[in-house]
Amino acid sequence: MTGLSKRLMLGRALESDRLNETLLPKRIALPVFASDALSSNAYATQEILIVLSLGGYALFAYAPWVAAAVVLVYIVVITSYRQNVHAYPSGGGDYEVVTTNLGARAGVFVASALLVDYVLTVAVSISAAVANLASAYSVISEHRVAWAVAIIVLITLMNLRGVRESGAVFAVPTYAFILGIFGMFAYALVRIADGDVLRAESADWVIQPEASFAGAALVFLLARAFSSGTTALTGIEAIANGVPAFRKPKSRNAATTLAMLGAIAMTMFAGITWLALYTQVKVASNDADLVGLPPGQGQKTVIAQVADAVFGQFQLGFLYVSLATALILALAANTAFNGFPVLGSILARDGYLPRQLHTRGDRLAFSNGILVLSALAILLVVVYRADVTALIQLYIIGVFVSFSLSQLGMIKHWNRLLGQSPPAAERTRMIRSRVINVIGFVLTSSVLVIVLVTKFTKGAWIVVIAMPVIYLLMMSIRKHYDAVKIELAADENETVTLPSRVHAIVLVSKIHKPTLRALAFARATRPSMLEAVTVSVDPGDTESLIAEWDRRRVPVRLKVLDSPYREVTRPILDYVRSLRRASPRDLVIVYIPEYVVGHWWEQLLHNQSALRLKTRLLFTPGVMVCAVPWQLVSSEGVGDRPEPVGVGAVRRGEPDAAVQEAVVAAEFVPDPDRDRSR
Repeated sequence: MTGLSKRLMLGRALESDRLNETLLPKRIALPVFASDALSSNAYATQEILIVLSLGGYALFAYAPWVAAAVVLVYIVVITSYRQNVHAYPSGGGDYEVVTTNLGARAGVFVASALLVDYVLTVAVSISAAVANLASAYSVISEHRVAWAVAIIVLITLMNLRGVRESGAVFAVPTYAFILGIFGMFAYALVRIADGDVLRAESADWVIQPEASFAGAALVFLLARAFSSGTTALTGIEAIANGVPAFRKPKSRNAATTLAMLGAIAMTMFAGITWLALYTQVKVASNDADLVGLPPGQGQKTVIAQVADAVFGQFQLGFLYVSLATALILALAANTAFNGFPVLGSILARDGYLPRQLHTRGDRLAFSNGILVLSALAILLVVVYRADVTALIQLYIIGVFVSFSLSQLGMIKHWNRLLGQSPPAAERTRMIRSRVINVIGFVLTSSVLVIVLVTKFTKGAWIVVIAMPVIYLLMMSIRKHYDAVKIELAADENETVTLPSRVHAIVLVSKIHKPTLRALAFARATRPSMLEAVTVSVDPGDTESLIAEWDRRRVPVRLKVLDSPYREVTRPILDYVRSLRRASPRDLVIVYIPEYVVGHWWEQLLHNQSALRLKTRLLFTPGVMVCAVPWQLVSSEGVGDRPEPVGVGAVRRGEPDAAVQEAVVAAEFVPDPDRDRSR
């Protein structure tokens, strides 16, 4: 990106000492880190009902019990994570808890699960947002993938502007969604109290069951419905990962935000489930199973049907809830855009991911992590055609892997502290905390088993394979960094051996300003031996070059390398290697003149031979490569940096003083030792 376009889209760069200004108060932290967990209420109830619909509408009677189980797990997980943020406030979240207590390998595996889940969070949330918009505006349903990709790109740009700035923007839709849902509850209670009958559009439709479920089959179906409903728990871990982004006192503010999230999210989930059953909403896994659905019309989402039934003729209320739901679902991806880059930065710091992910960008956000997340989410959306039902099968596994191992890590954490014989009051508190984490581990690991069993054949096997693959990739990256560190480490008695001689070579294709500059710089270094080297591809061009060389009386020997097969790279490589074989203790420096251009398409037209040569020479021991740039007019102003001064300065293509001096020397200073050789 050019400087101007980058500033227009992302804003001006922020200095590092302004990092504290980006810290978030609780009112902003809630929408930033909890939008995913809150938005899950828009589809968690629907996923429960879709699974139960396989056995017909009669099985909807089990929905309250399934929802109650989800609420129970939610409360336990919220309570457990409140302890996590106090014990490990550095921002590593589950990764830090597991690494500290269960070891580095377990920590990396948890990290791989979280990375997968963050990518799926973006893909599922955006796809669900588009699905809700399509329920209100049918024209969108024809271009779901394009809409989903566009929304991801927009959220990416917002996050590249910085956490605080994006949080302030995203706070409005989040609170608008909360207001819309609770307003819908209040409006429904008023209408019911007045004796109005609330019926969904699909209340009189009939669900055609795909099979009859009883005994073990019914238990399995209920377990599958429960596993789908646990999508409501996604995003809880984001607050534990984002503690450093809170204002001080960080841990207390994060724990308070978690409690607020739990109270709001579970009230919304329970309320939406109750209203869906009260208004007799009908949904099915396939449109064909829903008898009464008008031909050519797709199913509307559960929350859209509920809003339509509650508000009735008050269409403004329905449109408000539909739009607010779509916005919160789209912005739910923002939770992942805050969690993925932070976790990626920590993993990069520890050597498990490329180090480029560790640094902050111009706006003090982890820009590289944001871009990686965006690219992966777009790939999933395109592959799965923004289909929520298909994507949801891949969802939740990663987050429950992290939930379970995190609870196990906290149990070991409390065991270690209890083994240090703390005071009685502290011991009582630690034992109570350990009990909470034990309950959390039993529940979350049980849910993980249920999710794996019920979703494996529905597409979850992809995630089961992806997590170990990412784990092995991160371990390989760490192994590489460790090997490089060992290889580069300087011993206490390390000495630098000076080369016996320095043999400098200036590559010449023709005599022009870049060549003369390279010759001037090479002469200025005063090497032991200096020669210019050209490759004879066309005899006529070579003779012209020699004649020009003689006419200018260039005080450097010109060596011509024959190339019967018209190659340029191979003869130079062979010549350089022959010098190394003849004098292994000599240092060979190859000066390569290059053009610096301002446009990408110009780069395709220049420097290709130089690029190939540099790439090959870098793998040759005892050889140094020195690129000598010549800035063309089109490169002026690129990078939004001031023009260089001193040696190497170029203004509008004119040679600097050093090159002018070299030109004068080349034309007027005779050199009796000058010769040519083949």
